[in-house]
Amino acid sequence: LKKAALDIGRGKLDSEINVTTRDELGDLAGNFKRMVGELQKITVSRNYMDGIITNMLDSLIAFSPAGTIDRVNPAACALLGYEEDELADRSTAGVFVDASLFDTLMEQGRISGVETTIRAKDGSLIPVLVSGSVMRDDEGTVQGVVCVAQDLTVRKKMETELIKSEKLQSVGILAGGIAHDFNNFLTIASGNVELLKESIPREDKRYKRVLEAEKALHRAEKLTRQLLTFSRGGAPLRKAASIAELIRESAHFPISGSRVQCEQTMPEDLWPVEVDEGQISQVINNLVMNAVQAMPQGGTVRVRCENVTLHSGDVPHLWEGNYVKIAISDEGPGISGENLKKIFDPYFTTKEMGSGLGLAISYSIVKYHDGHITVDSEEGRGTTFSIYLPVSRGVPRNRTDELEQVFTGSGKVLVMDDEVSVQDVAGEILKRIGYEVEFAGDGAEAIERYRRAKESGAPFDAVIIDLTIPGGMGGKEAIKKLREFDPQVKAIVSSGYSNDPIMADHRKYGFSGVVPKPYRIHEMSRVLHEVLQGEEE
Repeated sequence: LKKAALDIGRGKLDSEINVTTRDELGDLAGNFKRMVGELQKITVSRNYMDGIITNMLDSLIAFSPAGTIDRVNPAACALLGYEEDELADRSTAGVFVDASLFDTLMEQGRISGVETTIRAKDGSLIPVLVSGSVMRDDEGTVQGVVCVAQDLTVRKKMETELIKSEKLQSVGILAGGIAHDFNNFLTIASGNVELLKESIPREDKRYKRVLEAEKALHRAEKLTRQLLTFSRGGAPLRKAASIAELIRESAHFPISGSRVQCEQTMPEDLWPVEVDEGQISQVINNLVMNAVQAMPQGGTVRVRCENVTLHSGDVPHLWEGNYVKIAISDEGPGISGENLKKIFDPYFTTKEMGSGLGLAISYSIVKYHDGHITVDSEEGRGTTFSIYLPVSRGVPRNRTDELEQVFTGSGKVLVMDDEVSVQDVAGEILKRIGYEVEFAGDGAEAIERYRRAKESGAPFDAVIIDLTIPGGMGGKEAIKKLREFDPQVKAIVSSGYSNDPIMADHRKYGFSGVVPKPYRIHEMSRVLHEVLQGEEE
């Protein structure tokens, strides 16, 4: 019995007690056995609780009544960046930025879900959600305080991203409405300017003024399309094009007024590509602007285009085949390896006033063009962005010739648009190139006019349909009903939303051609000519 008592005192709870007499010693031995059994249960329970505390994902910190740390679990050590012995006896002020939190807990006895900040070993501040409780004995004396802290870093980042996303969505809705209305205004202005230009001899001094106004309106149109791409994204409205002139124009604007010069290398035999000129212009603009901002003291931006044939594995995410490669290089400080991994992430930026969207949008645009964009950089040695665009099988139109060539024709055209001023401009353009014109304010009226004309024996040769009619039937529903009545209808879709899916894939929805707003005389005449001649786009 003496040996067993000594073993139990040393914490050895598996010592055997073999006293079996029925006298006082036997009773004492029985009490020892029961005590050992209870101690074993307590030990198992304590080990179980220790296992729970050790394996907790949240941080547990136990304080003494005086406010010094008694115990922490591994999660707390990992969060704070300390070893367990480094935290022993540290005060609450050494952990919680808000030192009054411990006093509040002592006064209230319990806190739950309080957002606060803790200070890590490296000085960084970590947002946490803290719950805590004061432990007391049967007499009410404080034995200690236990706090559990949940790391909110990831949640805070997600909340921030969600707020940004909601803001972007709100901007998108606003931008979409503004762009639609603004494009209507541009349609009216640019249409009238084009009509005026056609009526003035080129040798007239006023002709130059009209050309300047026309160029300004074209820039306004591009800005509107960029705003739509920024806010809504969407499929590009692609056509075969020679990209050299587009790159020259797009690279010029961000260079103007800066200390930076631009060197461009453009081979004359550059292969044609199939692009949305507005969207690719935005990509070039973004990349050249980044290069300019990387060299505030001046330098040279180099834009180099070349024809390349890729084999399997040459460039990730790209098929074998022919591509046009556009490389834009600067002489700036370069990008660190850590930032290079995140360069195309939405909202990632190293600029104080940057939105972190320019490169993400550029990446998305190039991807929508079945291409790819890469970046190579080394700190102190500049940065190069490389764009790969697949070669087009189509024949690009000469952009200069396209601006000048106007196709005349004849026949009846029905224009559906809710804006009377847009109707007037479209009507004048169509009359100028030889067509008779009638108008409808929405889809229902257009269907009725088309039906009456066909039944009277004087049908319309083509219909130009606006996609968006506030409060009325728009183009998507109208084309369905028109095709039910006349499967051979030659309908041309028109919209200020140049990146609407219907504009990008108009044949899928039953249209024979597409004319974006603002209207151009050459473009309107070309599309009508092709649709009426059966050469659908």
